[in-house]
Amino acid sequence: MNQPTTLEPSAEQNSSAFKRSLSLLDATMIVAGSMIGSGIFIVSADITRNVGSAGWLLVIWLITGLLTLIAAISYGELSAMFPKAGGQYIYLKEAFNPLVGFLYGWSFFAVIQTGSIAAVGVAFSKFSAYIFPFLSEKNILLDLKLFKVSAAQLTSILMVSLLTYINTRGVKEGKTIQTILTLIKIIALFGLIIFGFSIAAKKEIWEANWQTGFSLFQFDGITSLPYSSMAFMGAIAASMVGSLFSSDSWNNVTFIAGEIKRPERNIGLSLFLGTLIVTATYFLCNVMYLSVLSLQEIATAENDRVGMVASQHIFGEVGTMVIAVFLMISTFGCDNGLILSGARVYYSMAKDGLFFKQVAQLNKNGVPEKALWIQCLWASVLCLSGRYGELLDYVIFAVLIFYILTIIGIFRLRITQPNLPRPYKAFGYPFLPLIYIISASVISISLLIYRPSFTLPGLVIVLLGIPAYYLFLGKKPQS
Repeated sequence: MNQPTTLEPSAEQNSSAFKRSLSLLDATMIVAGSMIGSGIFIVSADITRNVGSAGWLLVIWLITGLLTLIAAISYGELSAMFPKAGGQYIYLKEAFNPLVGFLYGWSFFAVIQTGSIAAVGVAFSKFSAYIFPFLSEKNILLDLKLFKVSAAQLTSILMVSLLTYINTRGVKEGKTIQTILTLIKIIALFGLIIFGFSIAAKKEIWEANWQTGFSLFQFDGITSLPYSSMAFMGAIAASMVGSLFSSDSWNNVTFIAGEIKRPERNIGLSLFLGTLIVTATYFLCNVMYLSVLSLQEIATAENDRVGMVASQHIFGEVGTMVIAVFLMISTFGCDNGLILSGARVYYSMAKDGLFFKQVAQLNKNGVPEKALWIQCLWASVLCLSGRYGELLDYVIFAVLIFYILTIIGIFRLRITQPNLPRPYKAFGYPFLPLIYIISASVISISLLIYRPSFTLPGLVIVLLGIPAYYLFLGKKPQS
């Protein structure tokens, strides 16, 4: 049985401590704001090419949404049991052992969180270039032969650095930005959906899109190619890579549990409310796409920017600017949520002696400033490398594995630590958590079989954490 570990500094040990200043609204906005970036405006193109029909496009988003909701309400039990900074890292460590927790934290720092911050940051600069062309990735500011630095990369680094600085000033500043921007982008996204249905939707487009019903085939916008029976699951799994990433980061709120009021209640509730809002919004957005655009237009959208094409149909030429401004707000708010929450994981690892010890400190504002800056530094390196997109593709398999393990942890903890207080118990236990475990496992195995180029590099990234774990363990003071 694992012994509970005290991660929070006492008043005697630290001049400052985490301040519980985040309300249910703040926590819900962190969930929703961390999920909504630019993916909903892009990945439907790739999904359509993989599945070929309106029915399966909506089914992929529906399956993704249901799995996300089941995982979120299952995590509520763990968040109520361990209302501490660190979230999923803590759950895996307590349910299994410190090595499993570290492997998650290692992957989280190496690419899951920092790669997401870099990718969202560069997306911000790319959409900014629609309004300010000099910020384009084609504007090369520095050519060092081995690599080039573009205006887009520099803009993303400056944005990440600015948000990091703001979050070092205290959790109040970070939460204010997050709450305001998330409310703006939820309202704006619903506005886009409503305008799409009321202005640009055409009955003939909707009916034409449903001529293929729920057929499943590969579609390049012109020709259709049926899948063999063996490739069926591979096509569905590959289709879900984009939708899963677009719906990911909902668990970020668990990382800041030490700063949420009434965490035993509000974390689980914010997970449910935030994921429900985003799931419904994403599904309605895709219904709107099918009402405004043909399947061919969705599949062949330039650079996969389906949202941009839909906005042009709705608002005319000004639609490009409308969606560009929206996406600047969306990606800015998304990165703020990722930056705010991610640093708490490294802080918790450092408190356990499994990360750089300087990171295990809070500044006078009660936030892990050094953890924030080391996260900023590595995310900036990934921005410059230009490889963050590939790394994110590689790690989706690992992300799913850690989600599966965490939900298995609910079952394990009920056996190994039955007497621990459980202010909230997973809704639908054991059936809903079991459905998630089985479904996510099928997707993972399908990716492993049919998309090894995604899965094997992701496994390598995770496994590199094993020697790193023993390296940190060797430097840890013996008690």
